[in-house]
Amino acid sequence: MERLKIALAYGADAVYLGGKNFGLRAFSENFSPEELHEACRYAHERGRKVYVTVNMFPHNADMEALPAYLKLLGEVGCDAILVADPGVFRTAREVIPAMPVHISTQANTTNWQSALFW
Repeated sequence: MERLKIALAYGADAVYLGGKNFGLRAFSENFSPEELHEACRYAHERGRKVYVTVNMFPHNADMEALPAYLKLLGEVGCDAILVADPGVFRTAREVIPAMPVHISTQANTTNWQSALFW
């Protein structure tokens, strides 16, 4: 939270951050659900945006918890999510259809079908 506040104080119009789940930086100081809510509130009070990474490449077992996490991101008011996996993208379109989805820099494209998808 401290780094988010510093970024906004120095003029960032948006920040991206990760939650405790579904991000590639699993061992970083990621945001709890309560902290995600606070981060969005803090940024929005200042007219800024919050983008949340949901950029892991989930296994089948991970997909079960994804809809609830995406609903949480919609409820806390994040402005967009960053995804790297087509399955996460598809689930997001079903669960939080109004949420903007950005392509994470972690996404990869090694064939023409993936390029057409993205």
